[in-house]
Amino acid sequence: MNNTGSPLLIPTKTLPAFKPANTDGKIFTRSFSGRFRNWRIGAAGLLALLFFGTSWINWNGHQAILWDLDTRQFHVFGATFWPQDFMLLSLVMIIGVFLLFAVTMVAGRVWCGYTCPQSVWTWAFMWVENITEGDRNQRIKLNNSPATFSNVARRSAKHGLWLVMSLATGIAFVGYFIPVRELTLNLLHLEWFTASAIWVFIVTALTYINAGWVREKVCLHMCPYARFQSVMFDRDTLVISYDARRGDARGSRKRDDDPKQLGLGDCIDCYMCVQVCPTGIDIRDGLQMDCIGCAACIDACDEVMDKMGYARGLVSYTSEAALAGEPTQILRPRLWAYVTAMIIMLAALWIALDARELVDMSVVKDRTVLYRKNSDGDIINVYRLKITNKTQTPARYELRIDNDARLSLTRSLALDLKPGEIVDMPISVVMKGNSAGSGMAHFDFVLVDSNSLLTRATANFIYPAF
Repeated sequence: MNNTGSPLLIPTKTLPAFKPANTDGKIFTRSFSGRFRNWRIGAAGLLALLFFGTSWINWNGHQAILWDLDTRQFHVFGATFWPQDFMLLSLVMIIGVFLLFAVTMVAGRVWCGYTCPQSVWTWAFMWVENITEGDRNQRIKLNNSPATFSNVARRSAKHGLWLVMSLATGIAFVGYFIPVRELTLNLLHLEWFTASAIWVFIVTALTYINAGWVREKVCLHMCPYARFQSVMFDRDTLVISYDARRGDARGSRKRDDDPKQLGLGDCIDCYMCVQVCPTGIDIRDGLQMDCIGCAACIDACDEVMDKMGYARGLVSYTSEAALAGEPTQILRPRLWAYVTAMIIMLAALWIALDARELVDMSVVKDRTVLYRKNSDGDIINVYRLKITNKTQTPARYELRIDNDARLSLTRSLALDLKPGEIVDMPISVVMKGNSAGSGMAHFDFVLVDSNSLLTRATANFIYPAF
């Protein structure tokens, strides 16, 4: 434990060269199976389905989710958000941060191991590597072999599939900012030198490099989450741990040998937990900053324990308190603080969404001329009117004046606005010449739709005192 009460994350210890890597330091993971692997595939599959499929869904004539940079509109399942709604996005991000804090405090780095895009795409690329080049030992042999036709063909197949997956990722990602159907059609027509196509190629290149080549280095050296996670950990946080009391002393033995007679624990020192680890660490060295919580080592160790006839759980999700034989407390004060903050933010988001006006109107007095008189002696003020239809449906609006019977528009004003359309125009308000007053009148511009009030804006009318 460190002096803050959080578990101490120790750096990864140097491992023997034969375990995770060959002489060039590259990590070669072994294929494995297990329940946590199945859960991870299920979670990753669901997220991939949402990522690749949502942009192809139409909703009320629009792409279901689209951040339209040209019109500066954000469409989300029938709702349209504008730059002035940026505060709502800030609230959503704050809620996400507190949710991540709460999940991390309870279950450690499950986000990294199961749903982080870097991890999901890295596992997918490693699966392609396995089906094209073979399992760990075959890939190590291939890596150290000369460039024969067979070797080049297998490597080409791997990189070809990587590029296809990266290109699909690039199209899907950019498709949330540019209509994906239009984007795909342009690419099929070989329009490759447009801004949208260039962004597709940039995302494709970054995906290919990150998931295919950089991989664990992103988690170890670039991701800040690994650096501050210990602040959220405590003795009751579930982390992947090796039970040293049960496993030590380590050593190989035959399946029928009695480990107690040999003075050994349950760990047979097979290094399977190391060989399946995507970051190449040895979980038996204790909780480490490089562990992404993917539970690959748990599946590998459980498989070995099954073969040896030992109980599972030598490596497991557990807490420091549980390993010390103490009861684990799930609901603790700091977790309640995270949940409370999240509830407050959710309530604020709900109130902001409910109060959000779907029609925005602003009125600004023209200050170049305070007022003018027409031939009948009437006083006229000029205003600048700006109306925005934030909905995804066309609508007809009518502008009226409220709170002062002496004032009227010089002409009736009815506007037909398309979805997302903005109207910016001058309007004139008149006061009959025989009206008397103190020199200023307060009134409201009222925007109505089918006689229902939508929004109002207060303005001043300036006229000479009589």
